[in-house]
Amino acid sequence: MNISVIDEIVEQLKVMPQHLQYQVLEFARKLPKTEVRGIPGKQLLPFAGSISPEDLQIMGEAIKQDCEQIDINEW
Repeated sequence: MNISVIDEIVEQLKVMPQHLQYQVLEFARKLPKTEVRGIPGKQLLPFAGSISPEDLQIMGEAIKQDCEQIDINEW
């Protein structure tokens, strides 16, 4: 393990309030037990290119139009 990462984490912990330090500790204890979920990319390769260029264009335009728009009544 890269010791500089550990040192950086320790430095960050030193300036955190104790309740946040406990949250980091709890997270660190749970992290090795977490189950990796999802599908490996290799299994998704057969789907590459299955969306038509026209549909990709439509999707791209919808993203451009709707991203960074704020609806203050949404929440």
